[in-house]
Amino acid sequence: VQLQASGGGLVQPGGSLRLSCAASGSIGSIGQMGWYRQAPGKRRELVTSITTTGSTYYAASVKGRFTISRDNAKNTVYLQMNSLKPEDTAVYYCNEDIRPVSRLVFSNYWGQGTQVTVSS
Repeated sequence: VQLQASGGGLVQPGGSLRLSCAASGSIGSIGQMGWYRQAPGKRRELVTSITTTGSTYYAASVKGRFTISRDNAKNTVYLQMNSLKPEDTAVYYCNEDIRPVSRLVFSNYWGQGTQVTVSS
């Protein structure tokens, strides 16, 4: 099982970006999906998550600006980021609970990270 994140880049303050994270491999089922971020010199933090039923969580710093969604048919989670601020600059990582076809239990997987830079 692998997670491939994409969509990062350089954007001006107030701009938007959409991140995607596609899971591939022998996937039986996917549970909770989420996005973390890590800024230089800081600890990795949870940004947002979404359950299998569509319940969402957002960190206070991004509530109202970021939207998480999932497409179960494509094994993909998205992060729409609007009204971006310089403090949103970080490497963004997707994180998912996945049950491989060959197993009976879920394991936690990380994507490789995608850089988001908000700067004028």
